[in-house]
Amino acid sequence: MLNFTVGPVMMNEEILNMGAQQVPYFRTQDFSDLMLENEKMMAEAVEAEQGSRVIFLTASGTGAMEASVMNFFTDKDKLLVINGGGFGARFKAICDVHGILADAVCLEHGRALKKEDLLPYEGKGYTAFLINVHETSTGVLFDMDLVSDFCRRNHLFLLVDAISSFLADPFHMKQWGVNAVIVSSQKALALPAGMSFVVADKKAQERIAGRGLKQMYFNFQDYLLNGERGQTPFTPAVSVLHQLNKRLKMVLEHGVEAECRKTAEIAAVFREEIQDLPLEISSESCSNAVTPLRLKGKMKAGELIRYLHENYDIYVNPCSGDEKETHIRVGHIGEISREQMKKLSDIFHDMNRKGVL
Repeated sequence: MLNFTVGPVMMNEEILNMGAQQVPYFRTQDFSDLMLENEKMMAEAVEAEQGSRVIFLTASGTGAMEASVMNFFTDKDKLLVINGGGFGARFKAICDVHGILADAVCLEHGRALKKEDLLPYEGKGYTAFLINVHETSTGVLFDMDLVSDFCRRNHLFLLVDAISSFLADPFHMKQWGVNAVIVSSQKALALPAGMSFVVADKKAQERIAGRGLKQMYFNFQDYLLNGERGQTPFTPAVSVLHQLNKRLKMVLEHGVEAECRKTAEIAAVFREEIQDLPLEISSESCSNAVTPLRLKGKMKAGELIRYLHENYDIYVNPCSGDEKETHIRVGHIGEISREQMKKLSDIFHDMNRKGVL
């Protein structure tokens, strides 16, 4: 089986084997020490400012998105959300569910965020800015320098979902003035699904402390308090946190830049190989994590996805909504080699020669 989706992804053999071990008890000093080390390494990996804290949340990325909205904002806030696809729309929906005023900057499928998109919102009393730095549903990577400049000028709290971009594209939390960033386990971290991580700078921690949230499981203040001793308030996905420790050590040994460069090189190989096929890259600004493709040949997206699965035991991502039958997404994250990536492009070429694609 070859998995070219955007998550869960192919995993390193050593990390996989760790998941087959008996799950250890976690209310111990050994586990506390491991978690304190995890916090230090995660903060380093996103380039957080000194004094930043990490919330280890046993939840999907959407759970972390909702928990972040609940803990950082109140009905006194006025939020600006970038809605460039399914996950931007999800951020907006979460705000609506919790009664927090949020206006959306809506972008067409595959379109990058530009300066003129933000001009109408300058000086309009917004208190925070929410963005999925890589809109996973369309493959668009947004310009964080542009976002950072806008937020600084307008004195906005900046919450970033970097779930599908982290370790695929460079991320500079302190440099960009990001106050809180969300990461999940099953993307380029290449771990089992189930854990999400919210890195909060000092300003974000102040918002958490002042929130007075009437919540049990999603109360970040409890996570920060328990995190001081290297624990979580409730039972976490213990095995995944052990795997996280090993994976972060691997990443930091070679450097985050090297990890991003590897993904970029694999993505470039694939994009070069498919240039003369009836497949069109549909993003104005691609992340290294995934190549979104508009199908211009005979096959509909669902047919192509089934064909790859049934004939080659290969998985690629579908799309949703209006793009369901016209687009697919090919991921480049996880334990994937250049040779494996080229195998997929070779299959596409063979399909095209046979008149199937």
